[in-house]
Amino acid sequence: MQARGQRIFFFGALGGLLFGYDTGVISGAILFIKEDFDLSPFMQGAVVAGLLLGAMVGAGLAGPLSDRVGRRRLIIAAAVTFTVGALAAAAAPSAGALVAARFVIGLAVGSAALVVPLYLSEIAPTEMRGRVASLNQLMIVVGILAAFVVNAILASSGDWRLMLGLAAVPSLILLVGMMFMPETPRYLVRAGEEEEAAAVLEDVKSDESESPERQIEDIQEADQRETASGLAALREPWVRPALVVAIGLAILQQLI
Repeated sequence: MQARGQRIFFFGALGGLLFGYDTGVISGAILFIKEDFDLSPFMQGAVVAGLLLGAMVGAGLAGPLSDRVGRRRLIIAAAVTFTVGALAAAAAPSAGALVAARFVIGLAVGSAALVVPLYLSEIAPTEMRGRVASLNQLMIVVGILAAFVVNAILASSGDWRLMLGLAAVPSLILLVGMMFMPETPRYLVRAGEEEEAAAVLEDVKSDESESPERQIEDIQEADQRETASGLAALREPWVRPALVVAIGLAILQQLI
């Protein structure tokens, strides 16, 4: 595989690191935030849950937006949102402003949770799609670990603003990196840009990959077989096993 293809996978998966960091960092920061703002138990919960509420909204909007503007542009928008939210949280003058900033970060987290694995799976060669898509999960865990390490280092100073603000560093790297990354072949084919899709497939193909022309034909055939979209697609027989597994995993995670 060409070096450019490897860079594409790295920057695509970087969104997972931001997901993990912003989700995990609050566990240490909230100990100092509640003292600075004299938070009630309810407001402590609101500061933590603000991100999750934003993630719910972001995930709901990300699907239609990714089909409309493209996977790459949506990741760029998420990187901008990550950066703005991290800086706003670090500079928050009050608990209410911090909850609002965490909600903004949540919009990016929800979007990244959907579009990053989508981007990686669509741009990876078929024979290594599972390995590449799993990078997102690995980077989420790396992001959580990074958050815990930062919390431990800054615990003695109690500088929760720096804990939250450091999320802007990887988000800026993601923003700059995605500026130079291509759109996914599947989106390009749907947009009628087969030549550009073929160039992307040529960049990321491995030795075992089919020719770009053949892969484009496969994408077109797959699109023709899709008869439903949106919520109606969840009733398709081929979707049902994945839907059951996904819901089951979410339920078991909460129960555990």
